[in-house]
Amino acid sequence: MFVALATAACVSAFQFQPTRVPHLRLVSATKEAAAPASVGEGIRTTPTKHDLATGRDPARVRVFDTTLRDGEQSPGCTMTAEEKMQVARQLARLGVDVIEAGFPFASPGDFEAVQRIAAEVGNYENPPIICGLARATKSDITTCYEAIKGAAFPRIHTFIATSDLHMEAKLKKTRAQVLDITTEMVTLARSLCEDVEFSAEDALRSDPKFLYQVYERAIEAGATTLNVPDTVGYTTPREFKELIEGLRANVAGIEGVTISVHGHDDLGMAVANFMAAIEGGARQVECTINGIGERAGNAALEEIVMALHVRKSFYNRCFARAPTDERALTNIVTTEIYKSSRLVSTMTGMMVQPNKAIVGANAFAHESGIHQDGVLKNRATYEIMSAELVGIAENSLVLGKHSGRAAFRSRLVELGYEGLSEEDLQRSFLRFKELADKKKEVSSYDIESLVNDEIQFDTSVRFMLEDMQVVCGASTVPTATVTIADTLSHTVTTRAATGTGPVDAAFKALMGILGDDDIKLLEYGGLGDGGHRRVGGGHGARAGRQHQPGLLRPQLQQRRAHRLHPGVPQCNQPGVRQPRDRRAHASTKRKPALVEIMEASELREEGAAERQLRLKSPPVTF
Repeated sequence: MFVALATAACVSAFQFQPTRVPHLRLVSATKEAAAPASVGEGIRTTPTKHDLATGRDPARVRVFDTTLRDGEQSPGCTMTAEEKMQVARQLARLGVDVIEAGFPFASPGDFEAVQRIAAEVGNYENPPIICGLARATKSDITTCYEAIKGAAFPRIHTFIATSDLHMEAKLKKTRAQVLDITTEMVTLARSLCEDVEFSAEDALRSDPKFLYQVYERAIEAGATTLNVPDTVGYTTPREFKELIEGLRANVAGIEGVTISVHGHDDLGMAVANFMAAIEGGARQVECTINGIGERAGNAALEEIVMALHVRKSFYNRCFARAPTDERALTNIVTTEIYKSSRLVSTMTGMMVQPNKAIVGANAFAHESGIHQDGVLKNRATYEIMSAELVGIAENSLVLGKHSGRAAFRSRLVELGYEGLSEEDLQRSFLRFKELADKKKEVSSYDIESLVNDEIQFDTSVRFMLEDMQVVCGASTVPTATVTIADTLSHTVTTRAATGTGPVDAAFKALMGILGDDDIKLLEYGGLGDGGHRRVGGGHGARAGRQHQPGLLRPQLQQRRAHRLHPGVPQCNQPGVRQPRDRRAHASTKRKPALVEIMEASELREEGAAERQLRLKSPPVTF
């Protein structure tokens, strides 16, 4: 039976039967005491020294980023000290309140990385708090302090397990011993550092009565933040909210500290659990970029932040604010979210799934014709936030078999085809639908080819590819030999070139013949990897810097040079139709066909005349 509790918290809490797991009994916190009597009771609202120095709202939800510590513990996600520095700098630009830079006692490399981050990022003009993790041991805590003491606002984060399962199986200690260790180690940490965070590991599977005692001991010893971790991702939103309310009602001195939450996504509820905990009174969330972390990962920073932003009118009441209050609930600069996501993905090598909320390649992509038509008329029809809000240049209308005439016409306008008759448009659209049934996604060059094939333009062709050979191997310098026929001068030119890879060599030979120096290879992604094909649409897009091509997989050499996208004739065939004179290069040179030969995904004019080429090949790191 559910029994409603008298509480002014955001969502009514309910009494429920305890959940049972082997050797452990979970007890609802609300069975022990009623929830606080008001929204503000047991919630710290007085500003900290960090709040005062940086001008941050003391009533906000503090974002504690643990990408560099818990996130790096994901298998295969280890970062070097320099990579950690790059991520830390971006986290500061993102506006996180706390950076958990690492576990200093774990290794000399981790100690050095934390120390460097504290010395540099921790002393920015508007610095985040720099935190280090330490077990509840003297050596861990003193080492942690040595690593973080160079920051303007250092924090020691110490922890000990409190569930019966962990105390018995791992620590081999009694409850009384854990209470004494908590007092001793938090006291030590506070003697070194003013800002101390204490975590009760596996709190959500701990006996709430014992948990209250542990947290009271931590407060008495000087802890300034109490962290409540769902260490194994076991709890549910309602249980998490009730536990936070139970802490506010039963832990003496709780109103003078910040309640924090930490959680994993083993059951896919990490973000939902955090949102419920915020409703219950938590005011710090420990999360990671892209949700990376142990096992199934941590709660994703971008999802929590954007949930608070988009649904501000709902969550405002948890902060005693009017629904229409526009004040931000976090300090995060949302336009830095996508950049942060891409950087972490690159540094760790852990790619973001295309359908990932907020930062996935498909998060702002639309293929359904009905959706595309709605978005073209009013983006709010199918988008609850703008792509620009999280730092993506624009949303993406992905043209495929589900796309309609509205999206097709919109893409034609983007490509410069604005004066097509209805008859030409209809013929091109029908051919597009035929092609879309054969390909997962239709590129801009596919569309140009289809339209050019339907409309008579200048049929003159200047350059034709006669032959191309590429040689490379484990002990061979990649070499390409290209033969081009110039129909204007009636000459045939052959040029050989070497490069860092077969594609690089081929393009050097090609540009040696054509004499063009304004084509630049800016970026490239893996073949068949949908997340690496579009600028702004995936994690292979450029990050404001030029990339040098690297060695390609040997299989790429086997791709035949004359394999063009449908609608683009073979270069040796006479009468190749020429596009309209829309671009600087189109009037005299048949460059697009040559670019298509090399499997180019895009060729667009940026600025007055500069052409930029984007090829497919393995992703690069910064």
